[in-house]
Amino acid sequence: MPEKYLRKYFIMGSQDCLRDPVTILTEAIQGGITAFQYREKGTGALKGDAKITLAKELRHVCQQYRIPFIINDDIELIDRLDVDGVHVGQNDVSVVDLRKAYPNLQIGLSVSNKQELKNSPLHLIDYVGAGPVYPTNSKPDAKKAVGLQWISKLRAMHPVLPIVGIGGIQSTNAAEVLRVGANGVAVISAITKANDIESTVSCL
Repeated sequence: MPEKYLRKYFIMGSQDCLRDPVTILTEAIQGGITAFQYREKGTGALKGDAKITLAKELRHVCQQYRIPFIINDDIELIDRLDVDGVHVGQNDVSVVDLRKAYPNLQIGLSVSNKQELKNSPLHLIDYVGAGPVYPTNSKPDAKKAVGLQWISKLRAMHPVLPIVGIGGIQSTNAAEVLRVGANGVAVISAITKANDIESTVSCL
């Protein structure tokens, strides 16, 4: 995935929304997001046919605007939706197996510390999600914040690795994450809870 698509990376599932997810995604795209990840997980998340129906609607919006559509660790959706990419965590499906099954798929992997980095087959992925940079309430199971230092260390160790900072990022601190070496920032609540989504995205 070209690095330009990582610049303003929006993550959302129905559980994150106080209003229609399709409307929120559309406004976010119009505001300038560069990629979208569908993450239907946690309390209140949709399941079964309801999840598939919303996923198809969001996929259609992304296709209309030519925005990469990525799913979060939901392998059953890869074939059903003809997705552009998948993002997985350290304990999700193996990146080796994913790459073998889907040689042309964009694959992102979460990396939070040096041990995880050591265990990660970086040659098989297209970018890493580094964080949580700041404390976050969007994921109940989120790890302890690793700070800007982790972004800096990653960049120093891997000068050309595409890096997306994630976790607690808002329009007020996004510039710092980019300054220390990230190619882009990934956000959830900064957009889903914004009063003016287009303005918020433009400030990220």
